[in-house]
This record gives sequence, C-alpha cells and structure tokens, in this order.
Amino acid sequence: MPKCSEVMTREPVCCEPGDSVTQVAMLMKTEDVGSIPVVDSRQDRKLVGIVTDRDLVVNVLAGGMAVGTATVREAMTANPESCREDEDVKKAVDLMADRQVRRMPIVDEAGRLCGIIAQADVATRVKRDATTGELVEAISEPGFARK
Repeated sequence: MPKCSEVMTREPVCCEPGDSVTQVAMLMKTEDVGSIPVVDSRQDRKLVGIVTDRDLVVNVLAGGMAVGTATVREAMTANPESCREDEDVKKAVDLMADRQVRRMPIVDEAGRLCGIIAQADVATRVKRDATTGELVEAISEPGFARK
C-alpha cells in the first residue's frame, strides 16, 4: 500500500479561522472544491479545522447566521482527523470510511498541512478496485452526522 505522500494532492488551498464564509465560498468556487482545510495562519499552516460546502449550508445558512459577518471559525469542524504524510494510505482510507468523509487532510510531523487526499485520489491513484469500492460504499452510507 502506498504512503499518503504518494497519493495526496500537495499544497492544497487553505483558509484561516477569521476569514469570512463568503471569502471561503468564493475560494471553493474558484478552486472547484467542496472542502478547504483551515490553518492557524497561511505562513505556519498548522491544521486547526476543515470547512466544507455542507458546513456553510448547515451551520451558516440553516443556522441563521448573517452570511455577511459569519467567519470560517463559526462554520468549520475544529480539530479534524488527519493523517501524516508518511503513513500508509490505508489509514486515510479507513478513517475516511469510518468518518464518512470524502477528503482527508495530510500533515507533516509538526502538524502542518502539506496535502489532502480526496476520494477521487484513491480511485485514480491507488490500484485496488476493492479498496475504492469499499471506501465509496462506506462514505455513502446514510444516517451518520460527521463525528
């Protein structure tokens, strides 16, 4: 099984907790992604959260927050699961399936964001049809809120 560093997309776009949700939504649109890792600062890149398009809808819009003043901090999931770049991709796949998430942030030994593994990365870069099928099936099971 390959290491996370062999499968991940390197240097993913990120945001900070104080950024506006409007700004992060525009970033999602521009980058054509549904999830953005949240770092303490763009310089240090220590992973502190993740914000998804679903977070914006559920926590901000459906939560009744004022879109114009809401921040990423109010919408994000703090302290998300992550894997280290030197770990087997199987750990990332297992965590993605267990947590029913389509993306896993990858960090270095100091906890700094260095990559992200998406469900599509597993499908296209890991040559194991059973692994991909199991991941898609586990992520797609209904009924669980994100842990």
